Amino acid sequence: MAPLSGEARAALGGVLAGSSRGTVIEADNLDVLEAIPDGAVDLAYADPPFATGRPRRLVSIRTGSGERTRPGFRGPEVAYETVSDLAWDDDLPLDLHLEALGARLREIHRVLAPHGSLYLHVDWRTVHHARLLRDEGFGPERFLNELVWAYDYGGRARDRWPRKHDTILWYAKGDSWLFDRGAIDRIPYMAPGLVGPEKAARGKLPTDVWWMTIVPPGSAERTGYPTQKPVRLLERIVAASSRPGDLVLDPYAGS
Repeated sequence: MAPLSGEARAALGGVLAGSSRGTVIEADNLDVLEAIPDGAVDLAYADPPFATGRPRRLVSIRTGSGERTRPGFRGPEVAYETVSDLAWDDDLPLDLHLEALGARLREIHRVLAPHGSLYLHVDWRTVHHARLLRDEGFGPERFLNELVWAYDYGGRARDRWPRKHDTILWYAKGDSWLFDRGAIDRIPYMAPGLVGPEKAARGKLPTDVWWMTIVPPGSAERTGYPTQKPVRLLERIVAASSRPGDLVLDPYAGS
């Protein structure tokens, strides 16, 4: 691994000192984590690679010029050119994937404040391994919730139940943690007639199953990245487990 550049260290220092509201650092996240002091982070959300075994790619295009063409939206073909073509191979063997993940989770545990917590976002491929890694690192008594992010979009398998959820494991660093019920967005009751008009109008707090759509292809929020997570998902986590002015760490930049 290359050492963290002076520019990256300066940017990180600005965030830690409170002179910058936030920054994106392009570097190996293990190098960045090692440069963060013990106990400096109030909340961490980690969305590591899922060990899918295939490349992940983002191709950005500009329409209206270029030598290639593609079908237009309900119209004739349009010319386009490729602006950027970024990709990474999510093909580490499972043992190496878990070794890399474990090293970074140990650093996340170190940089969390005593009241801090970690939301670890994984899927069916590694969730059982990740749970054991976190039980070992944080302690099983620090496990708070297994959150299920359920969505209903995309293709459907014909030979098994369609896989339409991710898992977010929530762990606390210490004996106390932040959970601000009043800051969490409320959702409609499934049977509003059973709770009365006042409660129905107010809505209810989400449970540990979060029904929330993925970012649709035509959404203004969409960047084109294949594993992009909706902003609303992160807004709920940040609102529940941090306060204004806290330091929130996303070591994988939503990868």
